[in-house]
Amino acid sequence: MKRTNEIATDAVRTVVHEATNKAADADATFAAYKQRRHFLQSTAGLFAAIALGMSGKGWAATNPLKIVALGDSLTAGYLLPAQAAFPVVLEKALRNQGYDVRLINAGVSGDTAAGGLARLDWSLGEGVDGVIVELGANDMLRGIDPASTRATLAEILTRLRQRRIKALLAGMRAAPNLDALYREQFEAIYPALAQQFDVPFYPFFLDGVAGNPALELPDRVHPNQEGVERIVEKFLPLAERFVQSLGS
Repeated sequence: MKRTNEIATDAVRTVVHEATNKAADADATFAAYKQRRHFLQSTAGLFAAIALGMSGKGWAATNPLKIVALGDSLTAGYLLPAQAAFPVVLEKALRNQGYDVRLINAGVSGDTAAGGLARLDWSLGEGVDGVIVELGANDMLRGIDPASTRATLAEILTRLRQRRIKALLAGMRAAPNLDALYREQFEAIYPALAQQFDVPFYPFFLDGVAGNPALELPDRVHPNQEGVERIVEKFLPLAERFVQSLGS
């Protein structure tokens, strides 16, 4: 009888030992499963982020790209509400296309190219990714020597290059009532600089607006709110390519 009890006890111990081992194996298997699932989820998230970052629209940086619009009254938004100024409207349009950007309005009414150069450093501040240069209209209206305007704009682009800040150059046309030679020399400034510095170039900032009273203020020089919307609409494709280049 004693022998029988010992055999039964040994059998129970064997069953308990096997059950314990199986439970331990199950726990280890489950732990490994959870670890693998966490790894796969993290990897999937990483690749999704990479794929999003490499796409065109929907591209986003960790922090918004900072773009300064350095210009005169055409950039500043002369006689317009702050939210209707070119940089604000362009930022909104870019964000609607999925770009995480912040545009700084560094437009000053009445500024010449020399004025823009004088305030360049403090207009940029720190952490700037790109600059839209829209200057020269007041030089033309004041009859400043085109050679001087070109040299000043070239200095602005040179300083941006030295700081490794990419630039987009917006051009201007001379008023039709000016001397033909002056008009020719002035309008040659912008394509020449764009080629010299190899920067994106928008030939005429007021394209589609100049000469259209419905899109201009009563002074027939500055765009009204609808005029700014038209400028941004035409400017946007180049602005998108510029933003994409900032993320490369």
